[in-house]
This record gives sequence, structure tokens and C-alpha cells, in this order.
Amino acid sequence: MSDLINEFEEITRWPKKRLDKEYIIKYLSEKFQLGIEYSEKEVNSIIKKHHTFNDVPLLRRELISKKYLSRIDDCSIYWKN
Repeated sequence: MSDLINEFEEITRWPKKRLDKEYIIKYLSEKFQLGIEYSEKEVNSIIKKHHTFNDVPLLRRELISKKYLSRIDDCSIYWKN
């Protein structure tokens, strides 16, 4: 999986294998802190800092669908589960 994260701790590509995807999303979820509310802009900024393939919406959706992050219905507040 070292080909998925470079020496700068950035995700370099979205993997094809399910287990690799889970590894990447878990890794990315560790960049968020419990007990903090994030705006969508802040979530996007954190995601941007940790990947190089320029697909913030994909990664944000994966964090939500895998239940690492939750959000209110209007997407204005996010938090780590």
C-alpha cells in the first residue's frame, strides 16, 4: 500500500481494491479530531492537504458513507464519529 501514500503523507491515487479503499479512508479519517465541529470548507481543506489526485468530493463522500464523519442534513457542520 506504500504506492498509495507518498513520502509527504499524501494519498496519490484512489485504489481499485476494496481493502485498499478502506485503508485510505481510515488513514484520512485520522486527520480529523473527535469533539470538533468542522464546516464543509474546513473538511475540504483537510482533505486537500492529504491527497494529490484532486477529488475532494469523492473522499468526503467516502468518509461519510463509511461513517468516519457525520454531518447535518444541510452539510454545514461535520464531525468525526
